[in-house]
Amino acid sequence: MKAVFTSLLGSALFFASGASAQAPAQSSAQSWTIKDFAALPLMERPALSPDGLHIASRVAVNGEQLLVIADVHEGPNRIRSLALGDNDLNWWQWVNNDWLIAGIGAESNMQGMPWYISRVASVKRDGSKINVLAKSAAAQNADDVIWIARDGTSRVLLSYQTSIFYNDAGFWPKVDEVDVSTGKMRSVVAPRQHVRNWYADATGAVRMGVGYNDSTRTGKLLYRPDGRANFRVVDRADRRRDESLVVPLLFTADPGKAIASDDREGTDALYELDLATLELGRKIFSAPGFDIGGITEDAAGTGLAGVSYTSDAPAVHWFDANLAKIQADIDKAVGDRRARIISTSRDGQRMVVHVGTPDQPGAYYYYDTAAGAMSILSRVSDRFTTKTRLAPVKTIRYKARDGLEIAAVLTVPAGRDAKNLPFILMPHGGPFARDAEAWDWWVQFLAWRGYAVLQPNYRGSSGYGKAFAVKGEGQWGLAMQDDLNDAVDWAVQQGIADPKRVCMVGASYGGYAAMRAAQRDPAKYRCAVSYAGVSDLAAMMRYDQRFLYHGTRKDWMKEQAPDFAAVSPIHFADQFATPILLMHGKKDRRVQVRQSREMAEKLKAAGKVHGRDYLYVEQPLADHHFSREADRLEFLEKLDAFLKDHNPA
Repeated sequence: MKAVFTSLLGSALFFASGASAQAPAQSSAQSWTIKDFAALPLMERPALSPDGLHIASRVAVNGEQLLVIADVHEGPNRIRSLALGDNDLNWWQWVNNDWLIAGIGAESNMQGMPWYISRVASVKRDGSKINVLAKSAAAQNADDVIWIARDGTSRVLLSYQTSIFYNDAGFWPKVDEVDVSTGKMRSVVAPRQHVRNWYADATGAVRMGVGYNDSTRTGKLLYRPDGRANFRVVDRADRRRDESLVVPLLFTADPGKAIASDDREGTDALYELDLATLELGRKIFSAPGFDIGGITEDAAGTGLAGVSYTSDAPAVHWFDANLAKIQADIDKAVGDRRARIISTSRDGQRMVVHVGTPDQPGAYYYYDTAAGAMSILSRVSDRFTTKTRLAPVKTIRYKARDGLEIAAVLTVPAGRDAKNLPFILMPHGGPFARDAEAWDWWVQFLAWRGYAVLQPNYRGSSGYGKAFAVKGEGQWGLAMQDDLNDAVDWAVQQGIADPKRVCMVGASYGGYAAMRAAQRDPAKYRCAVSYAGVSDLAAMMRYDQRFLYHGTRKDWMKEQAPDFAAVSPIHFADQFATPILLMHGKKDRRVQVRQSREMAEKLKAAGKVHGRDYLYVEQPLADHHFSREADRLEFLEKLDAFLKDHNPA
């Protein structure tokens, strides 16, 4: 049985020299096509090596995504690409100037069931060598790198399983130090029952473990002051009592101190944490009205360089004075465009900066502060230049019927008055997620076709604090759905939307909401579109039983929707009175394709006519995230045709 895991991901990885992602000639506004909006980003998430002279990024080549390593400066064999085969590329990070690691995954059939297997591949910068870490020892999950050496060596700490069986000690991850250049391993921490996550400080000392027992719904926090002492349980929590554990985001240079986030004032903020008492101390940073996001560590790994958050748009607060000044200088230089420092060299002198706007995908630039020069690395899109401006985007706020204020992102067709427009309501997925003022290829396509698009951050969305999230509990398909209807009413009252030309379009939870709209509120919507939507909550729970902590997941789902049957569209096929497009990828690992397939079957059984009342399209190679350009294109083409038939602009 172990051979299934040890052989996976081994042969599908190969390098090709000289990969090219050069853009075709720029399309004019008059000659834009659906293909322009469906195109994959030329570059995504570029990461600089510690010396700032090399870049690793996901790059689109011929409609497929590759991991590309490139030297910043011109030279022979400047670009190397890593073909992924059937593997997912989940993340990538530099270890030192010569070695890169990447999290990869693939689905494998085990005992008649699909299993998702994860691994870490180490890649030499010149493409001459690839190692799959813990290849012969790892079981299902083996992609949790909890520490990377900062001294230039090729050492990391890898947390991974050695068994797939729950009763085996190896089901719970151990921690090994791994030399990514050779694959050699040294045991650091043995597995502990129910401990799923381990945490290390900047020196590589494993300081903390977090355990959770799904049967009892209880958690525990293990701690030691250094890498030599024994672990002891310092805190416990009972989820049934809504208790939680405070886990550090960062261990500071002071061995007794850390930095953690907490929502004691309503939204997540950063605080000092005393590790001896687990008491929160001084508040370090908050974004009033909004939760903080991730942090950026300083060069030593013991302090904060920055913290991200999203208000109406993504933002970063820099603690590092040098980066704060650079950010201010770039902001001044780019005018009304928005600049984000994406990645920096270890010394902070070289960096990758993204400059763009919500109506322009923008470009990535390389900035060498010593030389005082900023040069373009790549446009995000090969179809839209850095001077292109598409549909304008802004945040509006409206009141739900119970008085709750809700933020929503409004996009209006370029050059059109926001008056009596055909209208698309687009709820986000999650639902614990949110939309913001940012480039969105899907939204911009719809605006280009003449539609106003509104994206409400309905109750239960993330980013607005605990109280706002809690208001979504028990309200799937109910008050959350009312918030969407209230958004339509607001747009009609403002004169923006033509009330006779409204369609709901969404993916994942947004697809669920679209199904619910077609069934629950057909008088309000002329049509509905669901991509990878959920039709049957009980079936989704049965699917989730394959995963760890499925009991807690079920508890959470019951909090969101106490009566699955009452709010699952699959039980109300006869009530669908709005034409609906259902699309789903067969390789979707988040929401099973059967959620849309069986919804279509129920509609047929209820006497609905395919091609008139509903349309079902199954994409054989598509996943949950539109990773392939061909799938994006097919989706936009089907969406475009469906809207022309049922809600013409």
